[in-house]
Amino acid sequence: MRSDVIQTLLVANRGEIACRIFRTCRDLGITTVAVYSDADAEALHVREADLAVRLPGAAPADTYLRGDLVVAAARAAGADAVHPGYGFLSENAAFAAAVQDAGLVWVGPPVKAIELMASKTRAKELMAGAGVPLLAPVDPATAGPADLPLLLKAASGGGGRGMRIVRELGSLPAELLAAAAEAASAFGDGEVFAEPYVERGRHVEVQVMADAHDTVWALGTRDCSLQRRHQKVIEEAPAPGLDDALRARLHEAATAAARAVDYRGAGTVEFLVSADGRPYFLEMNTRLQVEHPVTEAVFGLDLVALQLRVAEGEPLPASAPPQPSGHAVEARLYAEDPARDWQPQTGALLTLEVPEGPGLRLDTGYTGGDTIGVHYDPMLAKVIAHAPTRAEAVRLLARALERARIHGPVTNRELLVRSLRHPDFAAARLDTGFYDRHLAALTDPAAGRSPATAALAAALAEAVRATTTGGPAPTRFGAWRNVPSGPQLKRYRSEPDGAAHEVAHRTPRTGVPEPHDAPGVRVLAVAPDRVTLELDGVTRHFMVTADGDQVYVDTDAASYTFTALPRFTDPATHTEPGSLLAPMPGTVVRLAEGLAAGVPVEAGQPLIWLEAMKMEHRILAPASGTLTALHAAPGHQVEVGALLAVVQEDPAAIPVPEETA
Repeated sequence: MRSDVIQTLLVANRGEIACRIFRTCRDLGITTVAVYSDADAEALHVREADLAVRLPGAAPADTYLRGDLVVAAARAAGADAVHPGYGFLSENAAFAAAVQDAGLVWVGPPVKAIELMASKTRAKELMAGAGVPLLAPVDPATAGPADLPLLLKAASGGGGRGMRIVRELGSLPAELLAAAAEAASAFGDGEVFAEPYVERGRHVEVQVMADAHDTVWALGTRDCSLQRRHQKVIEEAPAPGLDDALRARLHEAATAAARAVDYRGAGTVEFLVSADGRPYFLEMNTRLQVEHPVTEAVFGLDLVALQLRVAEGEPLPASAPPQPSGHAVEARLYAEDPARDWQPQTGALLTLEVPEGPGLRLDTGYTGGDTIGVHYDPMLAKVIAHAPTRAEAVRLLARALERARIHGPVTNRELLVRSLRHPDFAAARLDTGFYDRHLAALTDPAAGRSPATAALAAALAEAVRATTTGGPAPTRFGAWRNVPSGPQLKRYRSEPDGAAHEVAHRTPRTGVPEPHDAPGVRVLAVAPDRVTLELDGVTRHFMVTADGDQVYVDTDAASYTFTALPRFTDPATHTEPGSLLAPMPGTVVRLAEGLAAGVPVEAGQPLIWLEAMKMEHRILAPASGTLTALHAAPGHQVEVGALLAVVQEDPAAIPVPEETA
């Protein structure tokens, strides 16, 4: 038996990617080792691993970013190899070197390749020498109007951190400072560079796989243009709408980039493609990508298995990759509210059920009953669809997401469904400004929804629950009862839009609830968890799940979340005017310069920066006036709803009605 055959693998990561790697390890007969923070003690990746080692603490800086602890964990568990996954230490050359210095197999590229590509500025210099097409850098100190718009980017790291678009020269100094501060906080390196911002550009990338025997595969293209905050939301392979010449140029450039750094294993070369079809190198990610499943689906490969094979010193199975087949699309399911500045959400995930079937795949780090915490990325799962054509794959994915049952914190599920069915997406009119243009329409709470009918189903199911135990079989009947009781009123609030709904129903002596004053509605069956209604001649089913005051209603085409409300509101729940409350649990990372009680502020001025789940959120002044109280300070951990500051509005800033002016 060869000594470099991997027997026990530690995955230096968490969540979905750790579970994904474990799946391949089980197929190959490799023992798996998880590491976990205190916040992840009951996480799915810990439950799925053969062995697990605790990393004391909760914050990433104390746990998953501590390379010394991870190496010690590998030794303690008897692992002979380490896979970094993506994020955290996956592109950290010092960690890769430490793994190898400990006598462990590193399932990743050579340390030198990671070092060369770790800095985007140095990587661009190297790629220029290899003939890879580039955007010319811009010196911020000498930038003029002709250079606008500019894109500021962190030299280290990724995921949109430290990235800013500058459209006015006057805002450049402040944006440089903000980008540098965010980059330093996220990556420990505040270096920022500037380059031209390409309007309506597409994010297109090439998956590469290389071995130590001079073979480099270019595994097609992926389009990752649908992004929020410079982070990907929907990805697909192959990238649609590219002509053969452009595809060939991208493949050649990606292969040249890999050969320029003597690459090994899985990597991704990312390009920006302008509206006129010109490609520009962005960066090379020296790791597995989140979106790797779409490439796996199209090429019929297991990229993790190939990573392990290359790490063991074996050649790739052929000099050229297999031929691609069909089209694959992936959607990232996030616990976040797109309508409220993409705010991440936390709490108990009661249900996570995605339909299974031919062409569908689910990669997740959560199951129903898990808790979504504040320390890590808010991605719950990736749903992937593969079909013979793009239109079929998109249709399959949209329907799977639509039929999924997800109960708990707000998610972007509905945004994903609407995005996949948007005319621009269907026609492959893709660019990174998609959500800038369409977000308002895609998050319209009224579009294609019938919350009033769903609230009626919730009320009828609740009425049955209140009078039965043990969940009896549905009560079926064909028409109204003629011995009605007095109508009962039930109030609900839709989440997350906050719309109020009132439902009136009767429960006659038969115990079968029926709507009051609901023309066109006929009740066919009612049970505590399922209601069947005939609506204007069409039979529809409603699955109802109650958890305390929260009620979840799933239909064939939409899902609804309601909060059951008391009949009368409590005036004590109102907060002081001008109060700035934390929109989510997180950490205060900085304050506006000179911010203190007594200073004047302008409406819309950023006052406080809050970091939660790897994203920064700005707390803005609600009006022009005076800051009368400040309860936030850098480093403070705050809970959702915590009072951060109070702004007293300046009466002089309040518009005077025209009739009294």
